[in-house]
Amino acid sequence: MAVILNIETSTNVCSVALTYDGYVIGQREDYQGRNHAALLSGYIQAMLDVAKEKELKLDAIAVSIGPGSYTGLRIGLSEAKGLAYALGIPLIGIDTLQTMTATVMFSDFFDENVVFAPMIDARRMEVFTAVHDYAMNNVMSPRPMILDESSYASYLDRGPVIFFGNGSDKAREIIKHPNANFITEIHPLACNMIALSEKAYRESNFLDLAYSVPAYLKEFQATVPRNRI
Repeated sequence: MAVILNIETSTNVCSVALTYDGYVIGQREDYQGRNHAALLSGYIQAMLDVAKEKELKLDAIAVSIGPGSYTGLRIGLSEAKGLAYALGIPLIGIDTLQTMTATVMFSDFFDENVVFAPMIDARRMEVFTAVHDYAMNNVMSPRPMILDESSYASYLDRGPVIFFGNGSDKAREIIKHPNANFITEIHPLACNMIALSEKAYRESNFLDLAYSVPAYLKEFQATVPRNRI
């Protein structure tokens, strides 16, 4: 029955959610742009006020550790570290791509053979991405990728792939495989970190307050078209 403050700042959306025993009991979200520095402290204080009103004591803080925006991740992790240290509670790091996958996975019913491909926009034809199965295993580990027509071909040839995230719009333009499925308007949000942060808390999977850093994934990797292999 953990009380967890969840913080998500990896993209242009800034969000904070207070969760208790698997339920969201308070949340704040902003979709207007990269206003994290101006908004985050106020959102956190609002959630601390909710906890105080309900006479709840925080057990942990969970924060997105990337991949995503360099500036956004630094702001979120800095705030989370400071608060965790001040309160003497553990800090949990949540993979942004897994948060997005959990959002989609719990939103509908999918065939058990599908895999999920979250995509965070970087620049030009670059994205941060991974491929997860229904058990949230990394079928393809998180990585930066330069998109072309053969991207994800090995997964698409085996079965349906669900693409989503703010990087999937440009992928839709070049990936035309019949097994490619696209879901729009999926953002990494603090309220959707709940299953991952609860699991990490139960397993005591905590970050080191002194040495933890965001997962920036700076290097991009181009895929090789089949006709060049």
